[in-house]
Amino acid sequence: MTFGARGHAPPASFWTPGEGLAWVAALIFTLSSFMGWYSGTIDGLRLAAIGWDTGLLGKAVLVIGLATLALLTLRATGMELPPSVPVGLVIAVLGALGTTVVLARVIAIPEDYAGFGRGVGIWISLVSAVLLVVAGLLKSAEEA
Repeated sequence: MTFGARGHAPPASFWTPGEGLAWVAALIFTLSSFMGWYSGTIDGLRLAAIGWDTGLLGKAVLVIGLATLALLTLRATGMELPPSVPVGLVIAVLGALGTTVVLARVIAIPEDYAGFGRGVGIWISLVSAVLLVVAGLLKSAEEA
């Protein structure tokens, strides 16, 4: 890593594949907690349950997404993690955690929504979490 004239690390670049994919995937993953994860019909009325309403795991998606966006924002403003902690690894770990949380909701539908099917929002959440892992791996390759 090269430092600028004043000894500061250069700001993060949005144009690298890993960084750009991380921004897009983190934003979509964060917003996916407000998308319809389960949908069904009750008394002729079509209803959907957003991820936020599915309990602690639905809220964890928002927290993981916000943590990833905070990390990327700090990098964009010039703040860096210690050199012993690679940013790509942190992004990949957050993505893996997000993937695990969403998979738990894909496999086990909460009792409140037992008659519902899986909505498009949960699949968007799963894909964006996997893309966070990919972005973290790309970022790690860029850092090497």
